[in-house]
Amino acid sequence: MGLNLEGITPEVQEQLNRNVFMTTLEQVKAWSRSNSLWPMSFGLACCAIEMMATGGAHYDFDRFGVLFRASPRHSDVMIVAGTVTKKMAPALRRLYDQMPEPKYVIAMGVCATAGGPYVNAYSVVKGVDQIVPVDVYIPGCPPNPAALIYGVNKLQEKIRWEAKTGRRVTSR
Repeated sequence: MGLNLEGITPEVQEQLNRNVFMTTLEQVKAWSRSNSLWPMSFGLACCAIEMMATGGAHYDFDRFGVLFRASPRHSDVMIVAGTVTKKMAPALRRLYDQMPEPKYVIAMGVCATAGGPYVNAYSVVKGVDQIVPVDVYIPGCPPNPAALIYGVNKLQEKIRWEAKTGRRVTSR
């Protein structure tokens, strides 16, 4: 998209097109929001160990602007890592409801995504998407830290895409 100004020489017009950045306020907000995600860690099983490793020195989640928070009122992303039981489901929903808008959910691991190897147990929820809307699914048992970083990158792309198109996409 070039600037169309009357009475300017083509050389100056070319300089302006190369040096002037045009965007919307919504896209700037989405860029800053996507680069400063504060997830609330909701580790329930072995996937939580991989999530903790992602925050460690080797993978350094901080370089993506991701800072783990202990309070749902300070978080905008919930990373559900592990098996969700029917007894834990109301607590998960309560914490999700306490998060401020806009809020996002990442289902980490096959247990959070679809129940995992415990899918036939009477006490296991068959996917966290039955409790809260999920934005990004990360497969694996357990997924490695690189997979979690990839999932967060996909969430960042989704946040920017939603600001660009003006549409919110949910799994429900």
